[in-house]
Amino acid sequence: VPKYIITYFPVRGKTIPNFFCCLAQPNCFKYLLQKKPHWLQFHQHCSRLFEQAFGQLPKFQDGDFTLFQSNSMLRYLARAHDLYGANRHEAALIDMLNDGVEDLRLKYIRLIYNDYDTGKAKYVDEVLPGELKYFEQLLLKNNGGKGFFVGNKISYADYNLLDLLLNHQVLSPNCLKDFPLLSSYVQRLSAHPQLKAYLESEEHTSRPINGNGKQ
Repeated sequence: VPKYIITYFPVRGKTIPNFFCCLAQPNCFKYLLQKKPHWLQFHQHCSRLFEQAFGQLPKFQDGDFTLFQSNSMLRYLARAHDLYGANRHEAALIDMLNDGVEDLRLKYIRLIYNDYDTGKAKYVDEVLPGELKYFEQLLLKNNGGKGFFVGNKISYADYNLLDLLLNHQVLSPNCLKDFPLLSSYVQRLSAHPQLKAYLESEEHTSRPINGNGKQ
């Protein structure tokens, strides 16, 4: 029986980093996929069916313990699986990195759901390079960019950033060509055997990235 259960709609959304955090443990997660309603009725549908906090999915369960909000789930898993740095300073830097990831994810989500048809070119050519530059510089500061963003082991924020960078490579396949450290980082992390197997699985590839079909 899986230790964790995630209730979500049949899209990847923001649930994938949670999977990444536990890929070293086979059969750790179980998805309870719900039929996606019309997108404009999303929050009302969630609240009515699941009575959850903030009227949102995903819903995370560890036995009788229940959480909402994707980043709360990530931090919970990070504490449980040693993905939160070696000390409180590293933990703070990991949180800082994750906040930066979420800032970029918000811009990505706004593009996908509000401005995809008319704003994609500007986002890819003008917005994204400036955002990626910050991550490239930050990665360089830790072990010359040859490992992870903080300390000597992977963190939950690395997994969150990896997911977002993979999504951006679908949006714009050449987006990392001017950022060699980030490009190598994505290749290095994606080559981990369990992660590689999951990324290539039908469970992952058959599920759309976003709820409106844009990617």
